[in-house]
Amino acid sequence: MPPKLALPGVKQLVAVASGKGGVGKSTVAANLAMALHMTGRSVGLMDADIYGPSVPLMFGLGAVNPQTTPFPVEKYGIRLMSMGFLVSPEQAVIWRGPKVAQAVQSFLAQIDWGQLDYLIIDLPPGTGDAQLTLSQSAPLTGAVIVTTPGEVSLIDARKGVKMFGEVRVPILGIVENMSYLEDASGNKTPIFGVGGGQKLADESKVPFLGELPIDPRVAWCGDNGEPIVRKYPDSPVAKAYLALANTIADAANRPGATPLPPVSL
Repeated sequence: MPPKLALPGVKQLVAVASGKGGVGKSTVAANLAMALHMTGRSVGLMDADIYGPSVPLMFGLGAVNPQTTPFPVEKYGIRLMSMGFLVSPEQAVIWRGPKVAQAVQSFLAQIDWGQLDYLIIDLPPGTGDAQLTLSQSAPLTGAVIVTTPGEVSLIDARKGVKMFGEVRVPILGIVENMSYLEDASGNKTPIFGVGGGQKLADESKVPFLGELPIDPRVAWCGDNGEPIVRKYPDSPVAKAYLALANTIADAANRPGATPLPPVSL
């Protein structure tokens, strides 16, 4: 293992990961960061998806002039860093793995994050260079795995769990996104299956952190640059995120947390 990077001002580094795209991982990372901030913590959010950065859009930002803009950029009280600040949305980043790893490390080590209670790291889907670079070089407190209830999502989420076990990073728990649709009467309809997150947590022997309901406003808020936790703080999904933030904070601060035993990939 390479030596860990020193981030003396950051108390907790939490990676938000998934085995596949389309499960709402970046939305979870953005709203989790916002929820932690709204519960009184100082928070940063680092977008480690070099090829497909989405944090600038979800916070109503775009590319900036790096010669005149200090990093990290701050919005809604959260310190942000993303490749999306350095390239236009239409520009493709065509890099091989080593350069991606170099960019991820520079976001961590060359950005003055200041004093933070939490630095949330939005990992790209999969188990590639960005994930391995962060897992091996960043002093991660632990990882949160995002899945949806269905088996197709669970197949790849299991790979994420195994990767973190292999590199000795603790799993703080499993979050099930898009668990159900709740109508005005409080009736819950599962759209993508039932119980997948709990199933993955049980078989991986890690905590199940909770379910996040479906709300069409989540996508609207993301597209319009204001996380739903901030835009509609009294909505059921915002309340679920606020509860999730406290649950993750408790897990991250739990003394004696140990990584999973290594698993052969």
